[in-house]
Amino acid sequence: MTMAFIDLGAQQARLRPALDVAIARVLDHGAFIMGPEVAALEGQLCAASGASSAISCANGTDALGMVLMAWGIGAGDAVFVPAFTFVATAEVVAWVGATPIFVDVDEDSFTLDPDSLKAAVAEAQNLGLRPKAVIPVDLYGLPADYAAIDAIARENEMKVLADAAQSYGAAREGQKVGTFGDATGLSFFPSKPLGCYGDGGAILTSDAELAATLKSIRVHGQGTHKYDNVRIGLNARLDTLQAAVLLEKMKIFDEEIIARNRVAKRYSELLDGHVAVPPVPEGVTSVWAQYTVRVPRRDQVQAACKAAGIPTMVYYPIPLNQQTGYRHYPVAPGGVPNSERLAADVLSLPMHPYLDDDAIGRVSEVLISACNT
Repeated sequence: MTMAFIDLGAQQARLRPALDVAIARVLDHGAFIMGPEVAALEGQLCAASGASSAISCANGTDALGMVLMAWGIGAGDAVFVPAFTFVATAEVVAWVGATPIFVDVDEDSFTLDPDSLKAAVAEAQNLGLRPKAVIPVDLYGLPADYAAIDAIARENEMKVLADAAQSYGAAREGQKVGTFGDATGLSFFPSKPLGCYGDGGAILTSDAELAATLKSIRVHGQGTHKYDNVRIGLNARLDTLQAAVLLEKMKIFDEEIIARNRVAKRYSELLDGHVAVPPVPEGVTSVWAQYTVRVPRRDQVQAACKAAGIPTMVYYPIPLNQQTGYRHYPVAPGGVPNSERLAADVLSLPMHPYLDDDAIGRVSEVLISACNT
């Protein structure tokens, strides 16, 4: 029998009675857009992260794009993004007419490399572009090196927008995701550690002026009057039903993070010495959106796992600088060799809070055998 890569069914079975009540409550009060559950969710996101404001929105891509819009970033501006990530991080830069510049990642942490960022800033200036912002990505659930990135950003008067689509609930040196940089974008896509049953997202910030602007952008650029739109905006509201689902999931989220770390620890114990396992730096916690190893002959290994009923995924097989719609954008001097190597050999294994030791052992046994064949 093929096991689940992410077992949302096990989580739903645990929460189903509470979810049924929460969804029925929304159906009863009928405030399907910006209902009371939306405000309640935003309050809980702030309380859990330490951010002053939470602005929920339709999805994680809108979360990033709205911040760039609020900052007035556009043509002639450079925004630095890692080459090894999902396309949304660069997509939103192109949305606003700015130029994404691709930066390499650290080969161990999979997150943005500060040295590559420094070189990319100089390259932007050589190209006549204005360095305006950097979007570090907390890939696979591990927070980026924000202390080093913030220092470079301050030196060059740039904003920092944390792409925490995969890392909400993690921390670095005691500081929680949601309080790094100037703003943080979250995704509640169903497969994320904290996911709803559709699309959803949010922005966390402690900048009151930015928060007010984002609330306007979220509703078509609305001003104090419903029909006085004071800026270009989006239709980017989070549905009340999704907020109701998230409120129930937040009640068990801390327990699930502990369980995810248990799963990751057991994987590493079994796999270390056989494949390259993901390290976690001292003082950093991950929420393990994915447990990602590096393997030789990936296609062969993945096929062997599939034949044994073990699902695996590749996040991400093509660096952004090599993708058809993005090849014409600049790349940091020296290129992005780490990103290109990772794209060729990363493999993500089943990861969710309900994975038991027998399943972890089975995945590990099959993977080790496949790598040694």
